[in-house]
Amino acid sequence: MKSTTTPTDGKQQLGSHFDLAKDHLLAPANLDLAQLQSVLGDMMSHKIDYADLYFQYSRSESWGLEEGQVKSGNFAIDQGVGVRAVSGEKTAFAYSDDISLGALQAAAKASKAIANQGGEQSASSLIARASAPLYLGQDPIASLSADKKVKLLERLEAYARQIDTRVKQVTASIAGEYEVVMVARHDGVMAADVRPLVRLSINVIAEHNGRREQGSSGGGGRFDYSYFTDEVLQDYAQKAVHQALVNLDARPAPAGSMTVVLGAGWPGILLHEAIGHGLEGDFNRKGSSAFSNKIGQQVAARGITIVDDGTLANRRGSLSMDDEGNPTNRTVLIEDGILRGYIQDTLNARLMKMPITGNARRESYAHIPMPRMTNTYLLNGTAAPEEIIKSVKRGLYAANFAGGQVDITSGKFVFSAAEAYMIEDGKITYPVKGATLIGNGPDVLKRVSMIGNDMALDSGVGTCGKEGQRVPVGVGQPTLKIDARTVGGTA
Repeated sequence: MKSTTTPTDGKQQLGSHFDLAKDHLLAPANLDLAQLQSVLGDMMSHKIDYADLYFQYSRSESWGLEEGQVKSGNFAIDQGVGVRAVSGEKTAFAYSDDISLGALQAAAKASKAIANQGGEQSASSLIARASAPLYLGQDPIASLSADKKVKLLERLEAYARQIDTRVKQVTASIAGEYEVVMVARHDGVMAADVRPLVRLSINVIAEHNGRREQGSSGGGGRFDYSYFTDEVLQDYAQKAVHQALVNLDARPAPAGSMTVVLGAGWPGILLHEAIGHGLEGDFNRKGSSAFSNKIGQQVAARGITIVDDGTLANRRGSLSMDDEGNPTNRTVLIEDGILRGYIQDTLNARLMKMPITGNARRESYAHIPMPRMTNTYLLNGTAAPEEIIKSVKRGLYAANFAGGQVDITSGKFVFSAAEAYMIEDGKITYPVKGATLIGNGPDVLKRVSMIGNDMALDSGVGTCGKEGQRVPVGVGQPTLKIDARTVGGTA
């Protein structure tokens, strides 16, 4: 889905973002650029390869409605600075929730743990770097009063209950975040970003003849709460109720090897997990990915092109700059079945002698950055979705997924379908419940036999976990036909 707002002029955004970041992060502590440069210079005197300071201010909130009553409400403010020094493959990192010159100097001493291991470098003069603005820097938390946030959730619940009398329970939640970040690096780069983020979710339980099933929906992105119009609320309610009612009529899913058709949009989470993580630079540098040392090789069926794109306006996974101050990019990972590259941050790109792709991400100032996905999706093919369904004699159509598990080294995965149907003689016949997809990521890529022309991105609900850090992401794909896939079922 697209936001109802668009970014403004780049120069205006750069100036306002940088000034706002200085006001939030430096001014209260009486810090100036000369002091930051002095700290970086002291770190570089210990013969390291790279040093940076990551400042962050964030406000976040969430509201939860259950059965017409507010059951939860949370608000948090956090700020701090992370100080990092890199030498070879070693990283020294310290952080503080006190943004002050003393805290910076104390944290910078951590660089001595890896002193005399790097090159002979010095700190350059700090100069602001411009990044193309991908979203407005508005504060979503301030965009709506507390009372109106609750009323928004009440309207969402009412829409769901109006759709069908079998809807017995409704829970809804809304969350917003306002984040201001600034990066200062030893090479003189200084960059700032103002990041809004909102999400709305609904879960319903439908009951009929003693059987209870659930459905869920939602969305969001980098804008404020004004995005959630009545039309959007009705769409979320309709999708959640539809999923629950479909599952009320679902039969036990059969097990065995069969053709699998994945729907467009959110089912791209399977590609994200089973393939995307395996294309991150750190796993490939260490040789622990199923895709290690395979650049230039055929790793997928012809026609498959997968990109990671952090430059899409207003998307949940997008960033005007990554968490090292580098502009995000549209990076082609697999092109027509050929592996072209990996997702990289500065450390892994340097060690692998590959380009930086602008994919350094961290959960907060208290975490080190690592190569992470932004919006990862598979590009359109030429087949109409109806044509794909018609080509299947017997198989499973997975319209939506719940969750799954993946082993990065082997590429093996198990994913459970939240909404699935049987395909018989080229037609979608009846819904099934309890279907799981079992397989291997690289093997799945080679078994794709038809690619739809209906590529869609998810609605803005994805959060990715890696090594204990969680960051917002986006996924997407067109309808895909995968031959001879193992399906676990309950029948």
